[in-house]
Amino acid sequence: MKKMILACLLVAVWAVPVRGADLVDAVQKKYESLSGFKAEFIQDLKNSASGEGETRSGSITFKKPSLVRWETVKPEKELLLVGKEAVWDYFEDDREAFRYPVEEIINSKTMLKFLTGKANLREDFHVFEEPDAAGAGLVRFKLVPKEPEPGLVMAHVWVDPATQMIMRLSIQDFYANTNDLTLKNLKVEANLPDSLFSFTPPPGVSVHDNTGADGRTLSK
Repeated sequence: MKKMILACLLVAVWAVPVRGADLVDAVQKKYESLSGFKAEFIQDLKNSASGEGETRSGSITFKKPSLVRWETVKPEKELLLVGKEAVWDYFEDDREAFRYPVEEIINSKTMLKFLTGKANLREDFHVFEEPDAAGAGLVRFKLVPKEPEPGLVMAHVWVDPATQMIMRLSIQDFYANTNDLTLKNLKVEANLPDSLFSFTPPPGVSVHDNTGADGRTLSK
């Protein structure tokens, strides 16, 4: 599956006002101060209309200010790399690579924007704390945007209060499609080499520049 689920928030939701205000502020400070992190992920995507879903797994590496290596290994290999000058989306089995402008990721409210701390929880959203039946020691928050964008409906984040890091993020779009990402074995890293975030298409790979002609858009 090459299609990525677009994540936005659009409607207001009634909920109990946030009680974990200190934790919300701590999360923001944490992401502003960290240099980078590495984690494994499990990503569950579900299409509301068809009822079909897909589970992906792989790893995510982030280096401040905005370098990202998102590597999916199952069910198919895909490398999404946000570099300094371009974004690459590489499908190894299909031998195809797609190039996008960095601004498309940095300026959009995608899952990557949450994970890299570009989305300001306090300034961009109305935040509500909710009970979490799953427990696991995480604190769950509902997020409703202050400035809605077409295509977004609702988001939830699960925060580890001990580390102030987001360990799970679930986003629902206007059509009730869901994108649920759980992180495991997260480690804060300070010395990640820039070489992790550079990409040169291998010989024989078809390269497609994102000019809009093929109708593709990019979001995680």
